[in-house]
Amino acid sequence: MTTIAVLQMTSGIDPEANLAVIEDAAKRCAKRGALVLFTPEMALLLDRDRQRARQWIESDAPAAMIERLSVIAAKAHVDIAIGSMPVVTAGGKWANRAHYFHPDLGPPVTYDKMHMFDVELANGEAWRESAAYEPGRAVVAVEDTPVGKLGLTICYDLRFPALFGALGDRGCDAIAVPAAFTVPTGAAHWHVMLRARAIEASAFVIAAAQAGTHEDGRTTYGHSLVIDPWGEVLLDMGGEAPGLAFCDIDLGRIAEVRAQVPALANRRPVPTSAP
Repeated sequence: MTTIAVLQMTSGIDPEANLAVIEDAAKRCAKRGALVLFTPEMALLLDRDRQRARQWIESDAPAAMIERLSVIAAKAHVDIAIGSMPVVTAGGKWANRAHYFHPDLGPPVTYDKMHMFDVELANGEAWRESAAYEPGRAVVAVEDTPVGKLGLTICYDLRFPALFGALGDRGCDAIAVPAAFTVPTGAAHWHVMLRARAIEASAFVIAAAQAGTHEDGRTTYGHSLVIDPWGEVLLDMGGEAPGLAFCDIDLGRIAEVRAQVPALANRRPVPTSAP
C-alpha cells in the first residue's frame, strides 16, 4: 500500500496564508508516512480580481514561492503536487501552471492547463479564463513518483477525454485532477466525470479540490476524491470545509483491472473520414 494525502483548501487572496496551510499539511504528511501531498488548482492564490492578483503574479513572488515549496518538500521528505498557481509566461500572458516537487530530483515538473474555462452558467456566473491565461500545449506525465507514472491535468481539462486518452496511451498509473469547480457544475458532473476518466485510463484519479466560500466571493464545490482504476471512490472529502485526508492505494490494483478489461491494449485509431 502507498499512502497519499489530499489537501482540500479554501484558498484566499493571501499567498503567504495559503503557503502556511500547505507547509503544515506537508509536516503532517511526514508524521503520517504519506509519500505524496496533492493540493487543488490555484492553491497559492485564488482571486477573481485580476488587477489585484496582477501585483503578485507579475512580481518576483511566484519564483520565490517555488523555491520555498522545494525546501518544504525536501524538509518533509514528501513529494508535493501543487495543483496549480498563476505564473507569467515568456510571452507576457499568464499560465495556470501545475508544479510537481520531488524532494530529491531538482526543479519541479510543470504542466500548463490546456483548456480555458470560458463559460456563462445558468445561475449568472460568467468566466473568461482565456482573457488572461494562455493555454498549455504539452501533455505531461511525471515519471517514477510514489504512485507510479503520474499524469497532470487541471480542472476544466476533465471535460476533454482526448487528453486523458493521451495520458492512458503513455501508461499513466495515476492522474491528478486538481480543481476549483463551481457548485452548479460540480453537483451535476464532478463525480461521474472523474469516475469515467479513471475507468477509461484504468488508472487512479486523485482530485484535490477547492471548497467553500472564498475571500474573493466565489464558492467552490469541494468533494476532493480518490478513485481507483475500476471507478470505485476510495475517498470523498465532502463539500463543506477544508481539511487534510489520507488514503491508502494499492498500485497492484492497476494490473488487475487492466487484465480484466484491457481497453487500453484493445484501443484502435478512430478514422477521421469515411473510406
